[in-house]
Formats: sequence, structure tokens, C-alpha cells
Amino acid sequence: MSSFFAYLSRMRLIDRWALMRNTQSENVLEHSAQVAMIAHALATIDRAVYGRDVDQDRVGMIALFHESGEVLTGDLPTPVKYYNKEITEAYKRIEGIAEQRLLGALPAELQEAYRPLVSPQKDDYAYTLVKYADKLAAYGKCIEEMRMGNMEFKSALRSYEQEFATVETPCVQYFLEHFMPAFGLSLDEIKL
Repeated sequence: MSSFFAYLSRMRLIDRWALMRNTQSENVLEHSAQVAMIAHALATIDRAVYGRDVDQDRVGMIALFHESGEVLTGDLPTPVKYYNKEITEAYKRIEGIAEQRLLGALPAELQEAYRPLVSPQKDDYAYTLVKYADKLAAYGKCIEEMRMGNMEFKSALRSYEQEFATVETPCVQYFLEHFMPAFGLSLDEIKL
């Protein structure tokens, strides 16, 4: 018996932004799906607009699994995770152990097939796109919360705005220019 997919199904039980008041709650599974869509879009933009040889389906799948270790660790809020170097390094080690334990929940003959998804190489360009997609999804969440009048997200929004103001990755700039403004619109304002 393998518990891998039973563990993954529990991603829906882990709340994000746990230390902040939310107008709309978000769980890790929802977040992972959104990150997968954005990461796939970044890779598609890279391919279609900038001619880069990127496998958008692979990028999307890495993104779909990018938080899978949190079924064992929970979601540690960003201000805690990056409070200082020691905490960040310790949490990275914990994440690595969680990823290995999760992979160990697969039958041996499937572990190598899932390893690049659950525990991708950090120096892989696909992983870089996933990290950007993760931040873009969080930025979108901040915009949506602020639109609803939730000032709890003001500092996080400002932090993402500052970070994205200096990003030079063309596909991220393209996404910010073409897609991000719609995150601040109501349903009636969004045009098809």
C-alpha cells in the first residue's frame, strides 16, 4: 500500500496565510493549482514570445507539486521562514527531509519518476519559473485582498511590488504587464 496520493490529497487541509486575516481563505492545493497555471503561462510566454526552449508542461507539473512537502511540514509563513539565516537554512533542511519521506511513500519503481516533481533541482530554469509563479500567485492574492479592503495585506503587497519592480526576466515582465492588472478588477470589470 502506498500513501503518496493520500498524503497529497491533504494539501487541501493546509491553510495559507495563516497569520493573516483573509477575506477569502486559500489552501495549499488551491494555491498549487494556481501556481501551476501561472508557471505554465510563464514557460509558454518564454517559448511563444521569446523563442526559449522550455517545456511548459514539465514546468506546470513541477509547480503543481511544488508545495507537496507541506503535507508533512505545514505552511510556515514567509516572515517566519525568512526571519533569519538560521531559520531559513533549518527550514530548507526540514523541507528536504519531508520531500524524501513523501517520495518514500511511493512504490520504489515510481520514485525516480516523481523525484523531479517533488524535489526538483534548485538550479534548473524550470524551478526558477516555478518560484516566480509562486510569487506572482501570492502577489495576486495580495491585490485581491487589498481590493476587498483588507489592509492586512498592505505590507506584503508593497514587498511584492518592490521585488517585481527589479525583475528582469522577460516572461515575468510580460506576465506582469499583460495579466497582473486584471487581478485588481471585479468580475463586472473583467472583459472577455
